[in-house]
Amino acid sequence: MTTTATAAGAHAIGCGHCVDEAPAPTGVRLRGWATAIAVGLVALACGLAYLTVLPAWVTTLFVAAAAVGSVFPAQRALHALRRGSLDINALMVVAVAGAVAIGEYEEGAMVVSLFAAAQWLEAQSLDRARKAIGRLLDTSPTSVLIRGAEGEQHVPLDAVPLGAVMIVRPGEKLALDGVVEGGRSDVNQAPITGEALPVEKAEGDEVFAGTINGSGALTVTVTRRRADTTLARIVHLVETAQAQRAPVQQFIDRFAAWYTPAVVILAALVALLPVLLANQPLDVWLYRALVLLVVACPCALVISTPVSVVSALAGAAAHGVLVKGGAHLERLAAIRVVAFDKTGTLTNGKFSLETVTPLGPLPAALVLKLAAAVETHSEHPIAAAIVAHAQSAGGRLAAPAEVRALPGLGVEGIVDGARIVCGTPRLFGERGWLTPALAEAAAEVTGSGLSPVLVARDGVAIGILGLRDRPKPEAAGIIAALQQHEATRVAMITGDHDAPARAMAAELGVDVVKSQQLPHDKLAAVEALRKQFGAVAMVGDGVNDAPALAASDVGIAMGVMGSAVALEAADIALMTDDLSKLRYAIRLSKATLANIRVNIALSVALKAAFLVLAILGVATLWMAVLADTGASALVVANAVRLRAFR
Repeated sequence: MTTTATAAGAHAIGCGHCVDEAPAPTGVRLRGWATAIAVGLVALACGLAYLTVLPAWVTTLFVAAAAVGSVFPAQRALHALRRGSLDINALMVVAVAGAVAIGEYEEGAMVVSLFAAAQWLEAQSLDRARKAIGRLLDTSPTSVLIRGAEGEQHVPLDAVPLGAVMIVRPGEKLALDGVVEGGRSDVNQAPITGEALPVEKAEGDEVFAGTINGSGALTVTVTRRRADTTLARIVHLVETAQAQRAPVQQFIDRFAAWYTPAVVILAALVALLPVLLANQPLDVWLYRALVLLVVACPCALVISTPVSVVSALAGAAAHGVLVKGGAHLERLAAIRVVAFDKTGTLTNGKFSLETVTPLGPLPAALVLKLAAAVETHSEHPIAAAIVAHAQSAGGRLAAPAEVRALPGLGVEGIVDGARIVCGTPRLFGERGWLTPALAEAAAEVTGSGLSPVLVARDGVAIGILGLRDRPKPEAAGIIAALQQHEATRVAMITGDHDAPARAMAAELGVDVVKSQQLPHDKLAAVEALRKQFGAVAMVGDGVNDAPALAASDVGIAMGVMGSAVALEAADIALMTDDLSKLRYAIRLSKATLANIRVNIALSVALKAAFLVLAILGVATLWMAVLADTGASALVVANAVRLRAFR
């Protein structure tokens, strides 16, 4: 737990501008070596100091650690100066220089080593995320079974030409985009489109790489090469969204922009004005200026953000919330709208039977038992829901005979001497059973947000079953709490069809609904929400959510069901499916930001008092050191309280 929290927390301690600098792998390695050397020197010096041996070596090691650890912060500080700004790196350089100037070598080495380690972890995290996005294409098979003039043979994925005929067996993942040439099957498109139900595919229908074939075999004419598939375009969308997201300027950076130059200017004025205007002795006022610089040494300010963030992230990790950096905590506190994916995020992803509507003389209980009997031999999620409901109602289910799956359409078999068919309206239409009255009844079920399953006995419709993907028990409460207590609007962005999406939104109290959204549509929906309401947090779990997670101000992935790509594209991962963790994360972010501001206020107030004493000549160097140490102790003591945040 500690390792996870520290790594995530340390990611936050950096300057917050790594996004636009995008360090090369070589730079990351060099920073890693410099950080390792600095930390190693500090550890060795502390060991020698504890053993009270080689005191001269202790000082030398601390100075060396401060020098090595300052290399990259100094480099970034210079880069910021060239842009005409002062960031936390410049603040760190001033802190270390001030500590070394007054002989506080241990403090300078400790602070800069922590800071250097944080920046290296941040750079490494970004590099790892880029590699993970590149590995997204590896979710596709590496070779394809192609039917040609010489028969069937496996061909490497990159060597498959356009127009080739690809054979997809039941249960296999599709490797390339194409159009169905022959066969019929239900295809799980949730990884790409987010649709809750598998989609029936027959001749002429388009299929996508990364989706999963159901129970039927398909022959598919390849229409796009690997680099042009829908899955590859999702990768490109994620990379583009991450590149275009504006870098975050942390609160401490904004504070440093005026604090550091103000202190330096004030010290220069204290040293020079009395000498030039009142002919005062230079050595007296130079000493007072040095005391002023030491009092103002921003060590406590520099650690005000990292100690608060590390404490908060350690507590978050203990509660099953993994945050990749302090910048994301700061952004989360300013969120104005939370957008949810539906299937698997607001819902359980498991279907339940909601209604049984008899269409003739048979009672609803018998219609259900007949349907459940023939569905016992099906592995479809809807079949499992029908069977589970019938079994919970009690009674024995008859053993079916001659059961035959109708891929993408339904199932049929003999139950108690009668042929029972369960299927989609399309199946009943193909068999000439879909009368206007039956079509209207099925449309009513669909309009209520349910998925209809029609049941027939010996060619006559006897009932309609309505199924739905149930929302998570805590979903409605969390949405209401976000709206009432966190002052955020709630949106649903889903690839599911409009009727079930709007029915779910009405049940949960969602403010904005955007249905039938493909990955690029979800990205555009996030941008539209940002323009309309302000900062957006996107919560999702699938590959199809990755572009929206990357483009949002804060991307939040559901960790248990979430795909690896969604977890990498997101800024925060909820390691359980409990949506209440989302509100916890938002409240923690606000508490952390408040804690950082209190830390800065404590440090500044204490230093302001000693600044006055320094100018008046009352404060001495040892008092200045005590003031700086005291401020640091107060900051740390206040920050550790976040570990216990509830």
